[in-house]
Amino acid sequence: MSFAESLEGRPGLQRGAAQLPSIFTIGNLFFGFAAVIRALHHDVDTAVELIVVAGILDALDGRIARLTGSCSAFGAELDSLADLVSFGLAPAVIAYQWGLVPHGQPFLAAFAFVLAAAVRLARFNVHSHETDGSFFAGLPSPAAAGMVVSVVALHPASPVGDAAAVLVPGVLLLAGALMVSPIRYASFKRVNLRPRPSQVAIVAVVALALIALEPAATLLVVAWGYAASGPVRALTRRF
Repeated sequence: MSFAESLEGRPGLQRGAAQLPSIFTIGNLFFGFAAVIRALHHDVDTAVELIVVAGILDALDGRIARLTGSCSAFGAELDSLADLVSFGLAPAVIAYQWGLVPHGQPFLAAFAFVLAAAVRLARFNVHSHETDGSFFAGLPSPAAAGMVVSVVALHPASPVGDAAAVLVPGVLLLAGALMVSPIRYASFKRVNLRPRPSQVAIVAVVALALIALEPAATLLVVAWGYAASGPVRALTRRF
């Protein structure tokens, strides 16, 4: 018996369970907005941490909606709007304050990232019913945000030098281009693995150790590794 089936005949619990995904989505939006505020105060360290928290909540809201059988068009639209703030606007503001302002550069690269996130999310909403959920067309916005904020987390001090003046707009434009590209990325939303408890324990211990010892490097490897997986897979299948 699934969790959704266990709620049948319990209207009070059903109503409460139906609100859970939206609560997580609102939490995602809250932490994304808070990241913008911290970035405006030049506190990029905290802003990056808030983006990570928003990403965790974003990963949970969809799973909770499927678990409770409370998926809805309203929830999907709310989730996209929250994602645009947390993984479109917030990373762009962080990158702007961190790497564009110190070099006197305009905000065009940051705006290009926000525009790409908006287009990516709009396209997903329009075509989501046409796919089986096993892949994404274009890099998901949370992963694109991870590409940007992982670079900031690795070097919180504003970068200096001519290379830095090219690096920051380059990262923003690359992440934006991957979002609006037709490249397929693996989706883990409907993965239903049944690992052994010992395997779960090992993975959890390793993951927690990496996060505790090298959080910035771990975020960088995960974000950029996933971003590279789409083009690598496409080239492998082609050649």
